Amino acid sequence: MNWDNLSDKPQKNSGRYQGQKRTSLQPLPTPKPTPAPGQTKIEKLPRGITKIKKLRHLLADRSDGEKHSEFRYFKGVQAPNDLSKLEELQTLETVEASKDLAEQLKELMQIRSIWIDNISSADCGNIFATLSNMPLLSSLLLSAKDENEPLCFEALQPISNELHRLIIRGQCAKGTLDYPIFHSHGTHLKYLALSRCNLGEDPLAMLASHLSNLTYLRLNNMHSAKRLVLDAAAFPCLKTLVRKHMPDVNQLKIISGALPVIEGLYIVALSGLESVPSGIETLRTLKKLWLVDLHWDFEAHWIESEMDQKMQHLQELIL
Repeated sequence: MNWDNLSDKPQKNSGRYQGQKRTSLQPLPTPKPTPAPGQTKIEKLPRGITKIKKLRHLLADRSDGEKHSEFRYFKGVQAPNDLSKLEELQTLETVEASKDLAEQLKELMQIRSIWIDNISSADCGNIFATLSNMPLLSSLLLSAKDENEPLCFEALQPISNELHRLIIRGQCAKGTLDYPIFHSHGTHLKYLALSRCNLGEDPLAMLASHLSNLTYLRLNNMHSAKRLVLDAAAFPCLKTLVRKHMPDVNQLKIISGALPVIEGLYIVALSGLESVPSGIETLRTLKKLWLVDLHWDFEAHWIESEMDQKMQHLQELIL
């Protein structure tokens, strides 16, 4: 499902495309491609679906069509009361949170991937505790009922070391990075996408100190300090970094040694960023660089700084 899909072509700046590999513009990498069964108008799963005892993969969500909000592109469907009968289920995407969901999920111990939508603050304790006990869990998407609903992750303490993919949409309660999912389990996470999770003044620095093995990081619609710094030891395994809609940022600094294996850097809709990120030329492994919908003066600063010459190793450059 295309959570926060960025498929629109650049409108600000000149839309220049450079590089040794002159291909068509491709959509920005997104947490997951849209599965064919999704985007229906079905609000609840049919009762009879639980009679399919051998069902392993259930992908269903509903669209509000033109009514959908910017925050919720699609919604989960209501689970049947006897969802727990599907004991062999491995994939459940996307189900709507309810007061009974935690109890229903307790029997589904074969789950590898689950997406849950419409979570309220009151749901967090029970649902997250149940998710924590799933021994095979590897992929998890958690979405709040709206962009202002704070989610508390204190009860999310996964026993599965296979949980490597985490997508969160919604406000994070204060102190989130001190909870086990980041503090203890953080080294197991490889893929993290956060939307509207305001973690503090410098989310990059805070995440770097907890998540040393990340290979993919996406930050979307987040407030932060005006100046963000990537220290020398930051994200030693990261290959893709996406920063989108971070309006407070007007300066980025990359210390030499940061992002030593980075291949794709996508800086999109940072409207306050008017100067080239300091130290970006040190990213010698970088193959793809997008600098799209930034400050009106950004491209002029890029040209003035002779960045085309400094970044000749890129395969793809979009300004």
